[in-house]
Order: sequence, then structure tokens, then C-alpha cells
Amino acid sequence: MLIRKNFFAYQSITFFTIFFLFIPFSQSFPGTDLKPVNKPSLLINSDKQFEFAEYYFSNKEYFRAIGEYKRFVYFFPEDIRVESAMFRTGMSYFHGKHFTDAIDSFKTLIDRYVNTDFSIKSYLMISESHVKLKAYGHAIINLQNLIAITDDGNVRDKAYYRIGWIYIETASWEKARLYFSKISARNKDKYRLERLAAELDKEKLVPKKYPGLAGFFSIIPGAGFLYCERYQDALIAFLLNGGLMYAAYESFDNGHNALGGVIAFVEIGFYAGNIYGAITSAHKYNRNKTGQFIEKLKYNTKVNLSADIKNQGVCLSLQFAF
Repeated sequence: MLIRKNFFAYQSITFFTIFFLFIPFSQSFPGTDLKPVNKPSLLINSDKQFEFAEYYFSNKEYFRAIGEYKRFVYFFPEDIRVESAMFRTGMSYFHGKHFTDAIDSFKTLIDRYVNTDFSIKSYLMISESHVKLKAYGHAIINLQNLIAITDDGNVRDKAYYRIGWIYIETASWEKARLYFSKISARNKDKYRLERLAAELDKEKLVPKKYPGLAGFFSIIPGAGFLYCERYQDALIAFLLNGGLMYAAYESFDNGHNALGGVIAFVEIGFYAGNIYGAITSAHKYNRNKTGQFIEKLKYNTKVNLSADIKNQGVCLSLQFAF
């Protein structure tokens, strides 16, 4: 029995050995079915690669476009469209709301290309990205750097105009007027500065609430909120503080000094909150009114610097209200 088992084991080993040896031997003969098949390779030239990236960009698939533009720059570094692809990469980050990456991308373009159309546009887009990040100081510094390096008066005027609007965003009216005044005479009509100055003067008419006065009025609970036109908060503050004051008085009057002390302690906190809330309400009221004025100013007078997707550049679009 043991000899029989060993015989079958020997046969199995011999069969598999011959099978595995036969496979490579059979592939050496032409005409067999085991002949390897050569698949056709896919060749992509610079035109196809750039068109593919543009396809993603035009369909607003910005993060896929970024990868394709970067691939184009890597494989075709001598192509005349490399600078355009680098700018589009930055614009893709910008439209995708990755503003820090957009800044880095535009800076890479500026470091490689000096004083070209795309490098000038990159300075402007870096400023726009900083504004989106609310980093207004960095946006202004970047535009001041552009003013320092360019000999083009039109570019300087564009930068002056943008700085003026950044100062408007921060309600720095006098600084805004200063930079608008730096724009050359030949471009004053282009940027409609006369109308802008007239509209900007209306900032003096923006209603304001004085935080100190709101706090003073809050000596009477709710009066500060009433001054800030927050009528519901005024009513709540008056009823809550009045109720606690009355409860504390009744407690002391009935000889419940411990309870009266606790209620009075709680009321002090609510009373202080009433004053603080009125002061912050005045600040919030002023911010809201100023924001509304700025939005109206933009709608009526602003010449927007925006990225033009189709023309791969920055264009001027006018927004006027008549």
C-alpha cells in the first residue's frame, strides 16, 4: 500500500514538472496561441495635453485641470504655452477657493517670467487671493510691489485703483481717496473717478450708533438695545432685569436675605450683560450699515478686475447703475 501511494506521488510530481517546463518551451515556436500580444501604445502630444487641460478648466473641473496643466508643463517645458498653463493652474486654484495654493502658484510664475502680461496678471490675482483671505495688508503690499517694478502707467493706475478699493473694504475712506487721486488724468474717465468721488462722499451720511452712548442708555435696562433699534432684545432685557430686581427687593423686604443675595448676584451678571450687549450691538449696527454702503458703492461705480476664463486673462468689466 505504501509503495502504491509513493508511486502516485511520483507520477504527480513528474506531471507538474513537465507541464511547467513545457509552457516556456511552447512559446518559443511561432504560430502558437501562446504568443505574447503587443498592445498599441498611447501617444499624447503637447496639443492634445493642453486641450485636455483646457477641457477640464472650461467645464469647471478645476482640480483635474490642475493636474493636467502641471503634466503639460512637466512633459513639454519648451512649449510656448507653458506660461499660459502656469497661469491657468493658479486660476484653477483660485476658482476652486484654494487661495493660498493660488498665491503660491502665481508666485512661481512671477519668479520664472519677468514683466510679461501673465506675470502682471499674476500680481493682480495674488492681490485678489489675499483679499479673499481677508489679508488686506498683504494684498496692498503686493500691489505696491507691482507699482514699483512696472514702467507701464496703465498697470500702475490699475494697481492704484485696486488699492483704493481694498481701503474701501476696510472703511478707510481717506486712504481710498488718496490712492484714487494717484490715478493718471488719462484714466480718470476710464475708472469713472468723478462719479466714484461723489458716491464716496456719501459715506458721511451713513447712519451710526455710538457705543458709549448705547452703554450709557443701558443704565435703564433695555434702553441701549432700543437705541440700537433692537426692539425685541430691548423688551427681553427690560423684563428680565426688571423681574430679577423686583424679586431681589421682595426677598430682602420679607427677610429672606440669603435668597435676596443670590438673586441680586445673578441680577448683577444680567445687568452687566445688558450694558455689554448694547455696546456690541452699536458696533454691529455700524458694521452692517457700512457694509451696505460699500455694497451699494460697488454696484453703482466699481470697475471690476476679474479673470476672464475664455481669453485666459484679466479683463475689465463695467458695472453701472442708472
